[in-house]
Amino acid sequence: MNQTKNTLLRDYLSQRRLFTAMAAHNPLAAKLAEEAGFNGIWGSGFELSASYAVPDASILPMGIHLAMMRSIATTVQIPLIADIDTGFGNAVNVSYAIPQYEAAGVSAVVMEDKTFPKDTSLRVAGRQELLRTEEFQGKLEAAVSARRENSFVVIARVEALIAGLGIAEALHRAEAYAEAGADAILIHSKQKTPDEIMSFIQAWSGRKPLVLVPTAYPQLTEAAIAETGKVGIVIYGNHAIRAAVGAMRQVFTRIRQDGGIHNVDAQLPSVQEIITLQGDAQMREIEKKYLR
Repeated sequence: MNQTKNTLLRDYLSQRRLFTAMAAHNPLAAKLAEEAGFNGIWGSGFELSASYAVPDASILPMGIHLAMMRSIATTVQIPLIADIDTGFGNAVNVSYAIPQYEAAGVSAVVMEDKTFPKDTSLRVAGRQELLRTEEFQGKLEAAVSARRENSFVVIARVEALIAGLGIAEALHRAEAYAEAGADAILIHSKQKTPDEIMSFIQAWSGRKPLVLVPTAYPQLTEAAIAETGKVGIVIYGNHAIRAAVGAMRQVFTRIRQDGGIHNVDAQLPSVQEIITLQGDAQMREIEKKYLR
């Protein structure tokens, strides 16, 4: 199944068909994203950190993220792209991490060229320090060498625009990372309009497909992205956790205001809907077949 998922993602990239990935921080969120029709899941480090109520700053250990990726990959039938931040260390750490993510059922990893510990990209006045280009090339080469199957996708995330270093530096790094064996290039921007990203796309050679995360510039539609002919994946990087926080805050506040659940209960999914999402039908089949 993992090989099939990998091949599906590879086919999208090779054909330059736009692959859509929704963020998830647990298997239930991933299941809902699959139900909605997204092509894949983004195993977001930001969302997982937020679900633990800690900053996205390399605080959670690799083991927690890896275990969640394994749980998500087991739950859904669509490819999972894992956000491994800076690779949990240097090239040696990356060499050990990649086979573990591959074995967990992940189809691709995204690794960014920041120093460890990282700071989340869209944090106001965040600490955005980049590795030397050559050092990150070594980490990418280690990742490519460590994978067991060539169908497993390694994506290099360029943070030069986030660090304010400009398009020329971003292009230089992207080309270097492509030379090091990256299968795709994620180019990130915190500008409130897509102008900077579109300028990068226009200047990009197109040799390797690009990956976009339009969190800061939501007005850029999938149709406009597809028209560029250079983008293979669009990731919606934090919308599951934002939706969950917004909904829970609203419901919790209403319950306190009303002094009970009498007004909100009818607006919520039924308990039976949740039981269905938990896999009740499969459980009943197993009971019928094996319980004696």
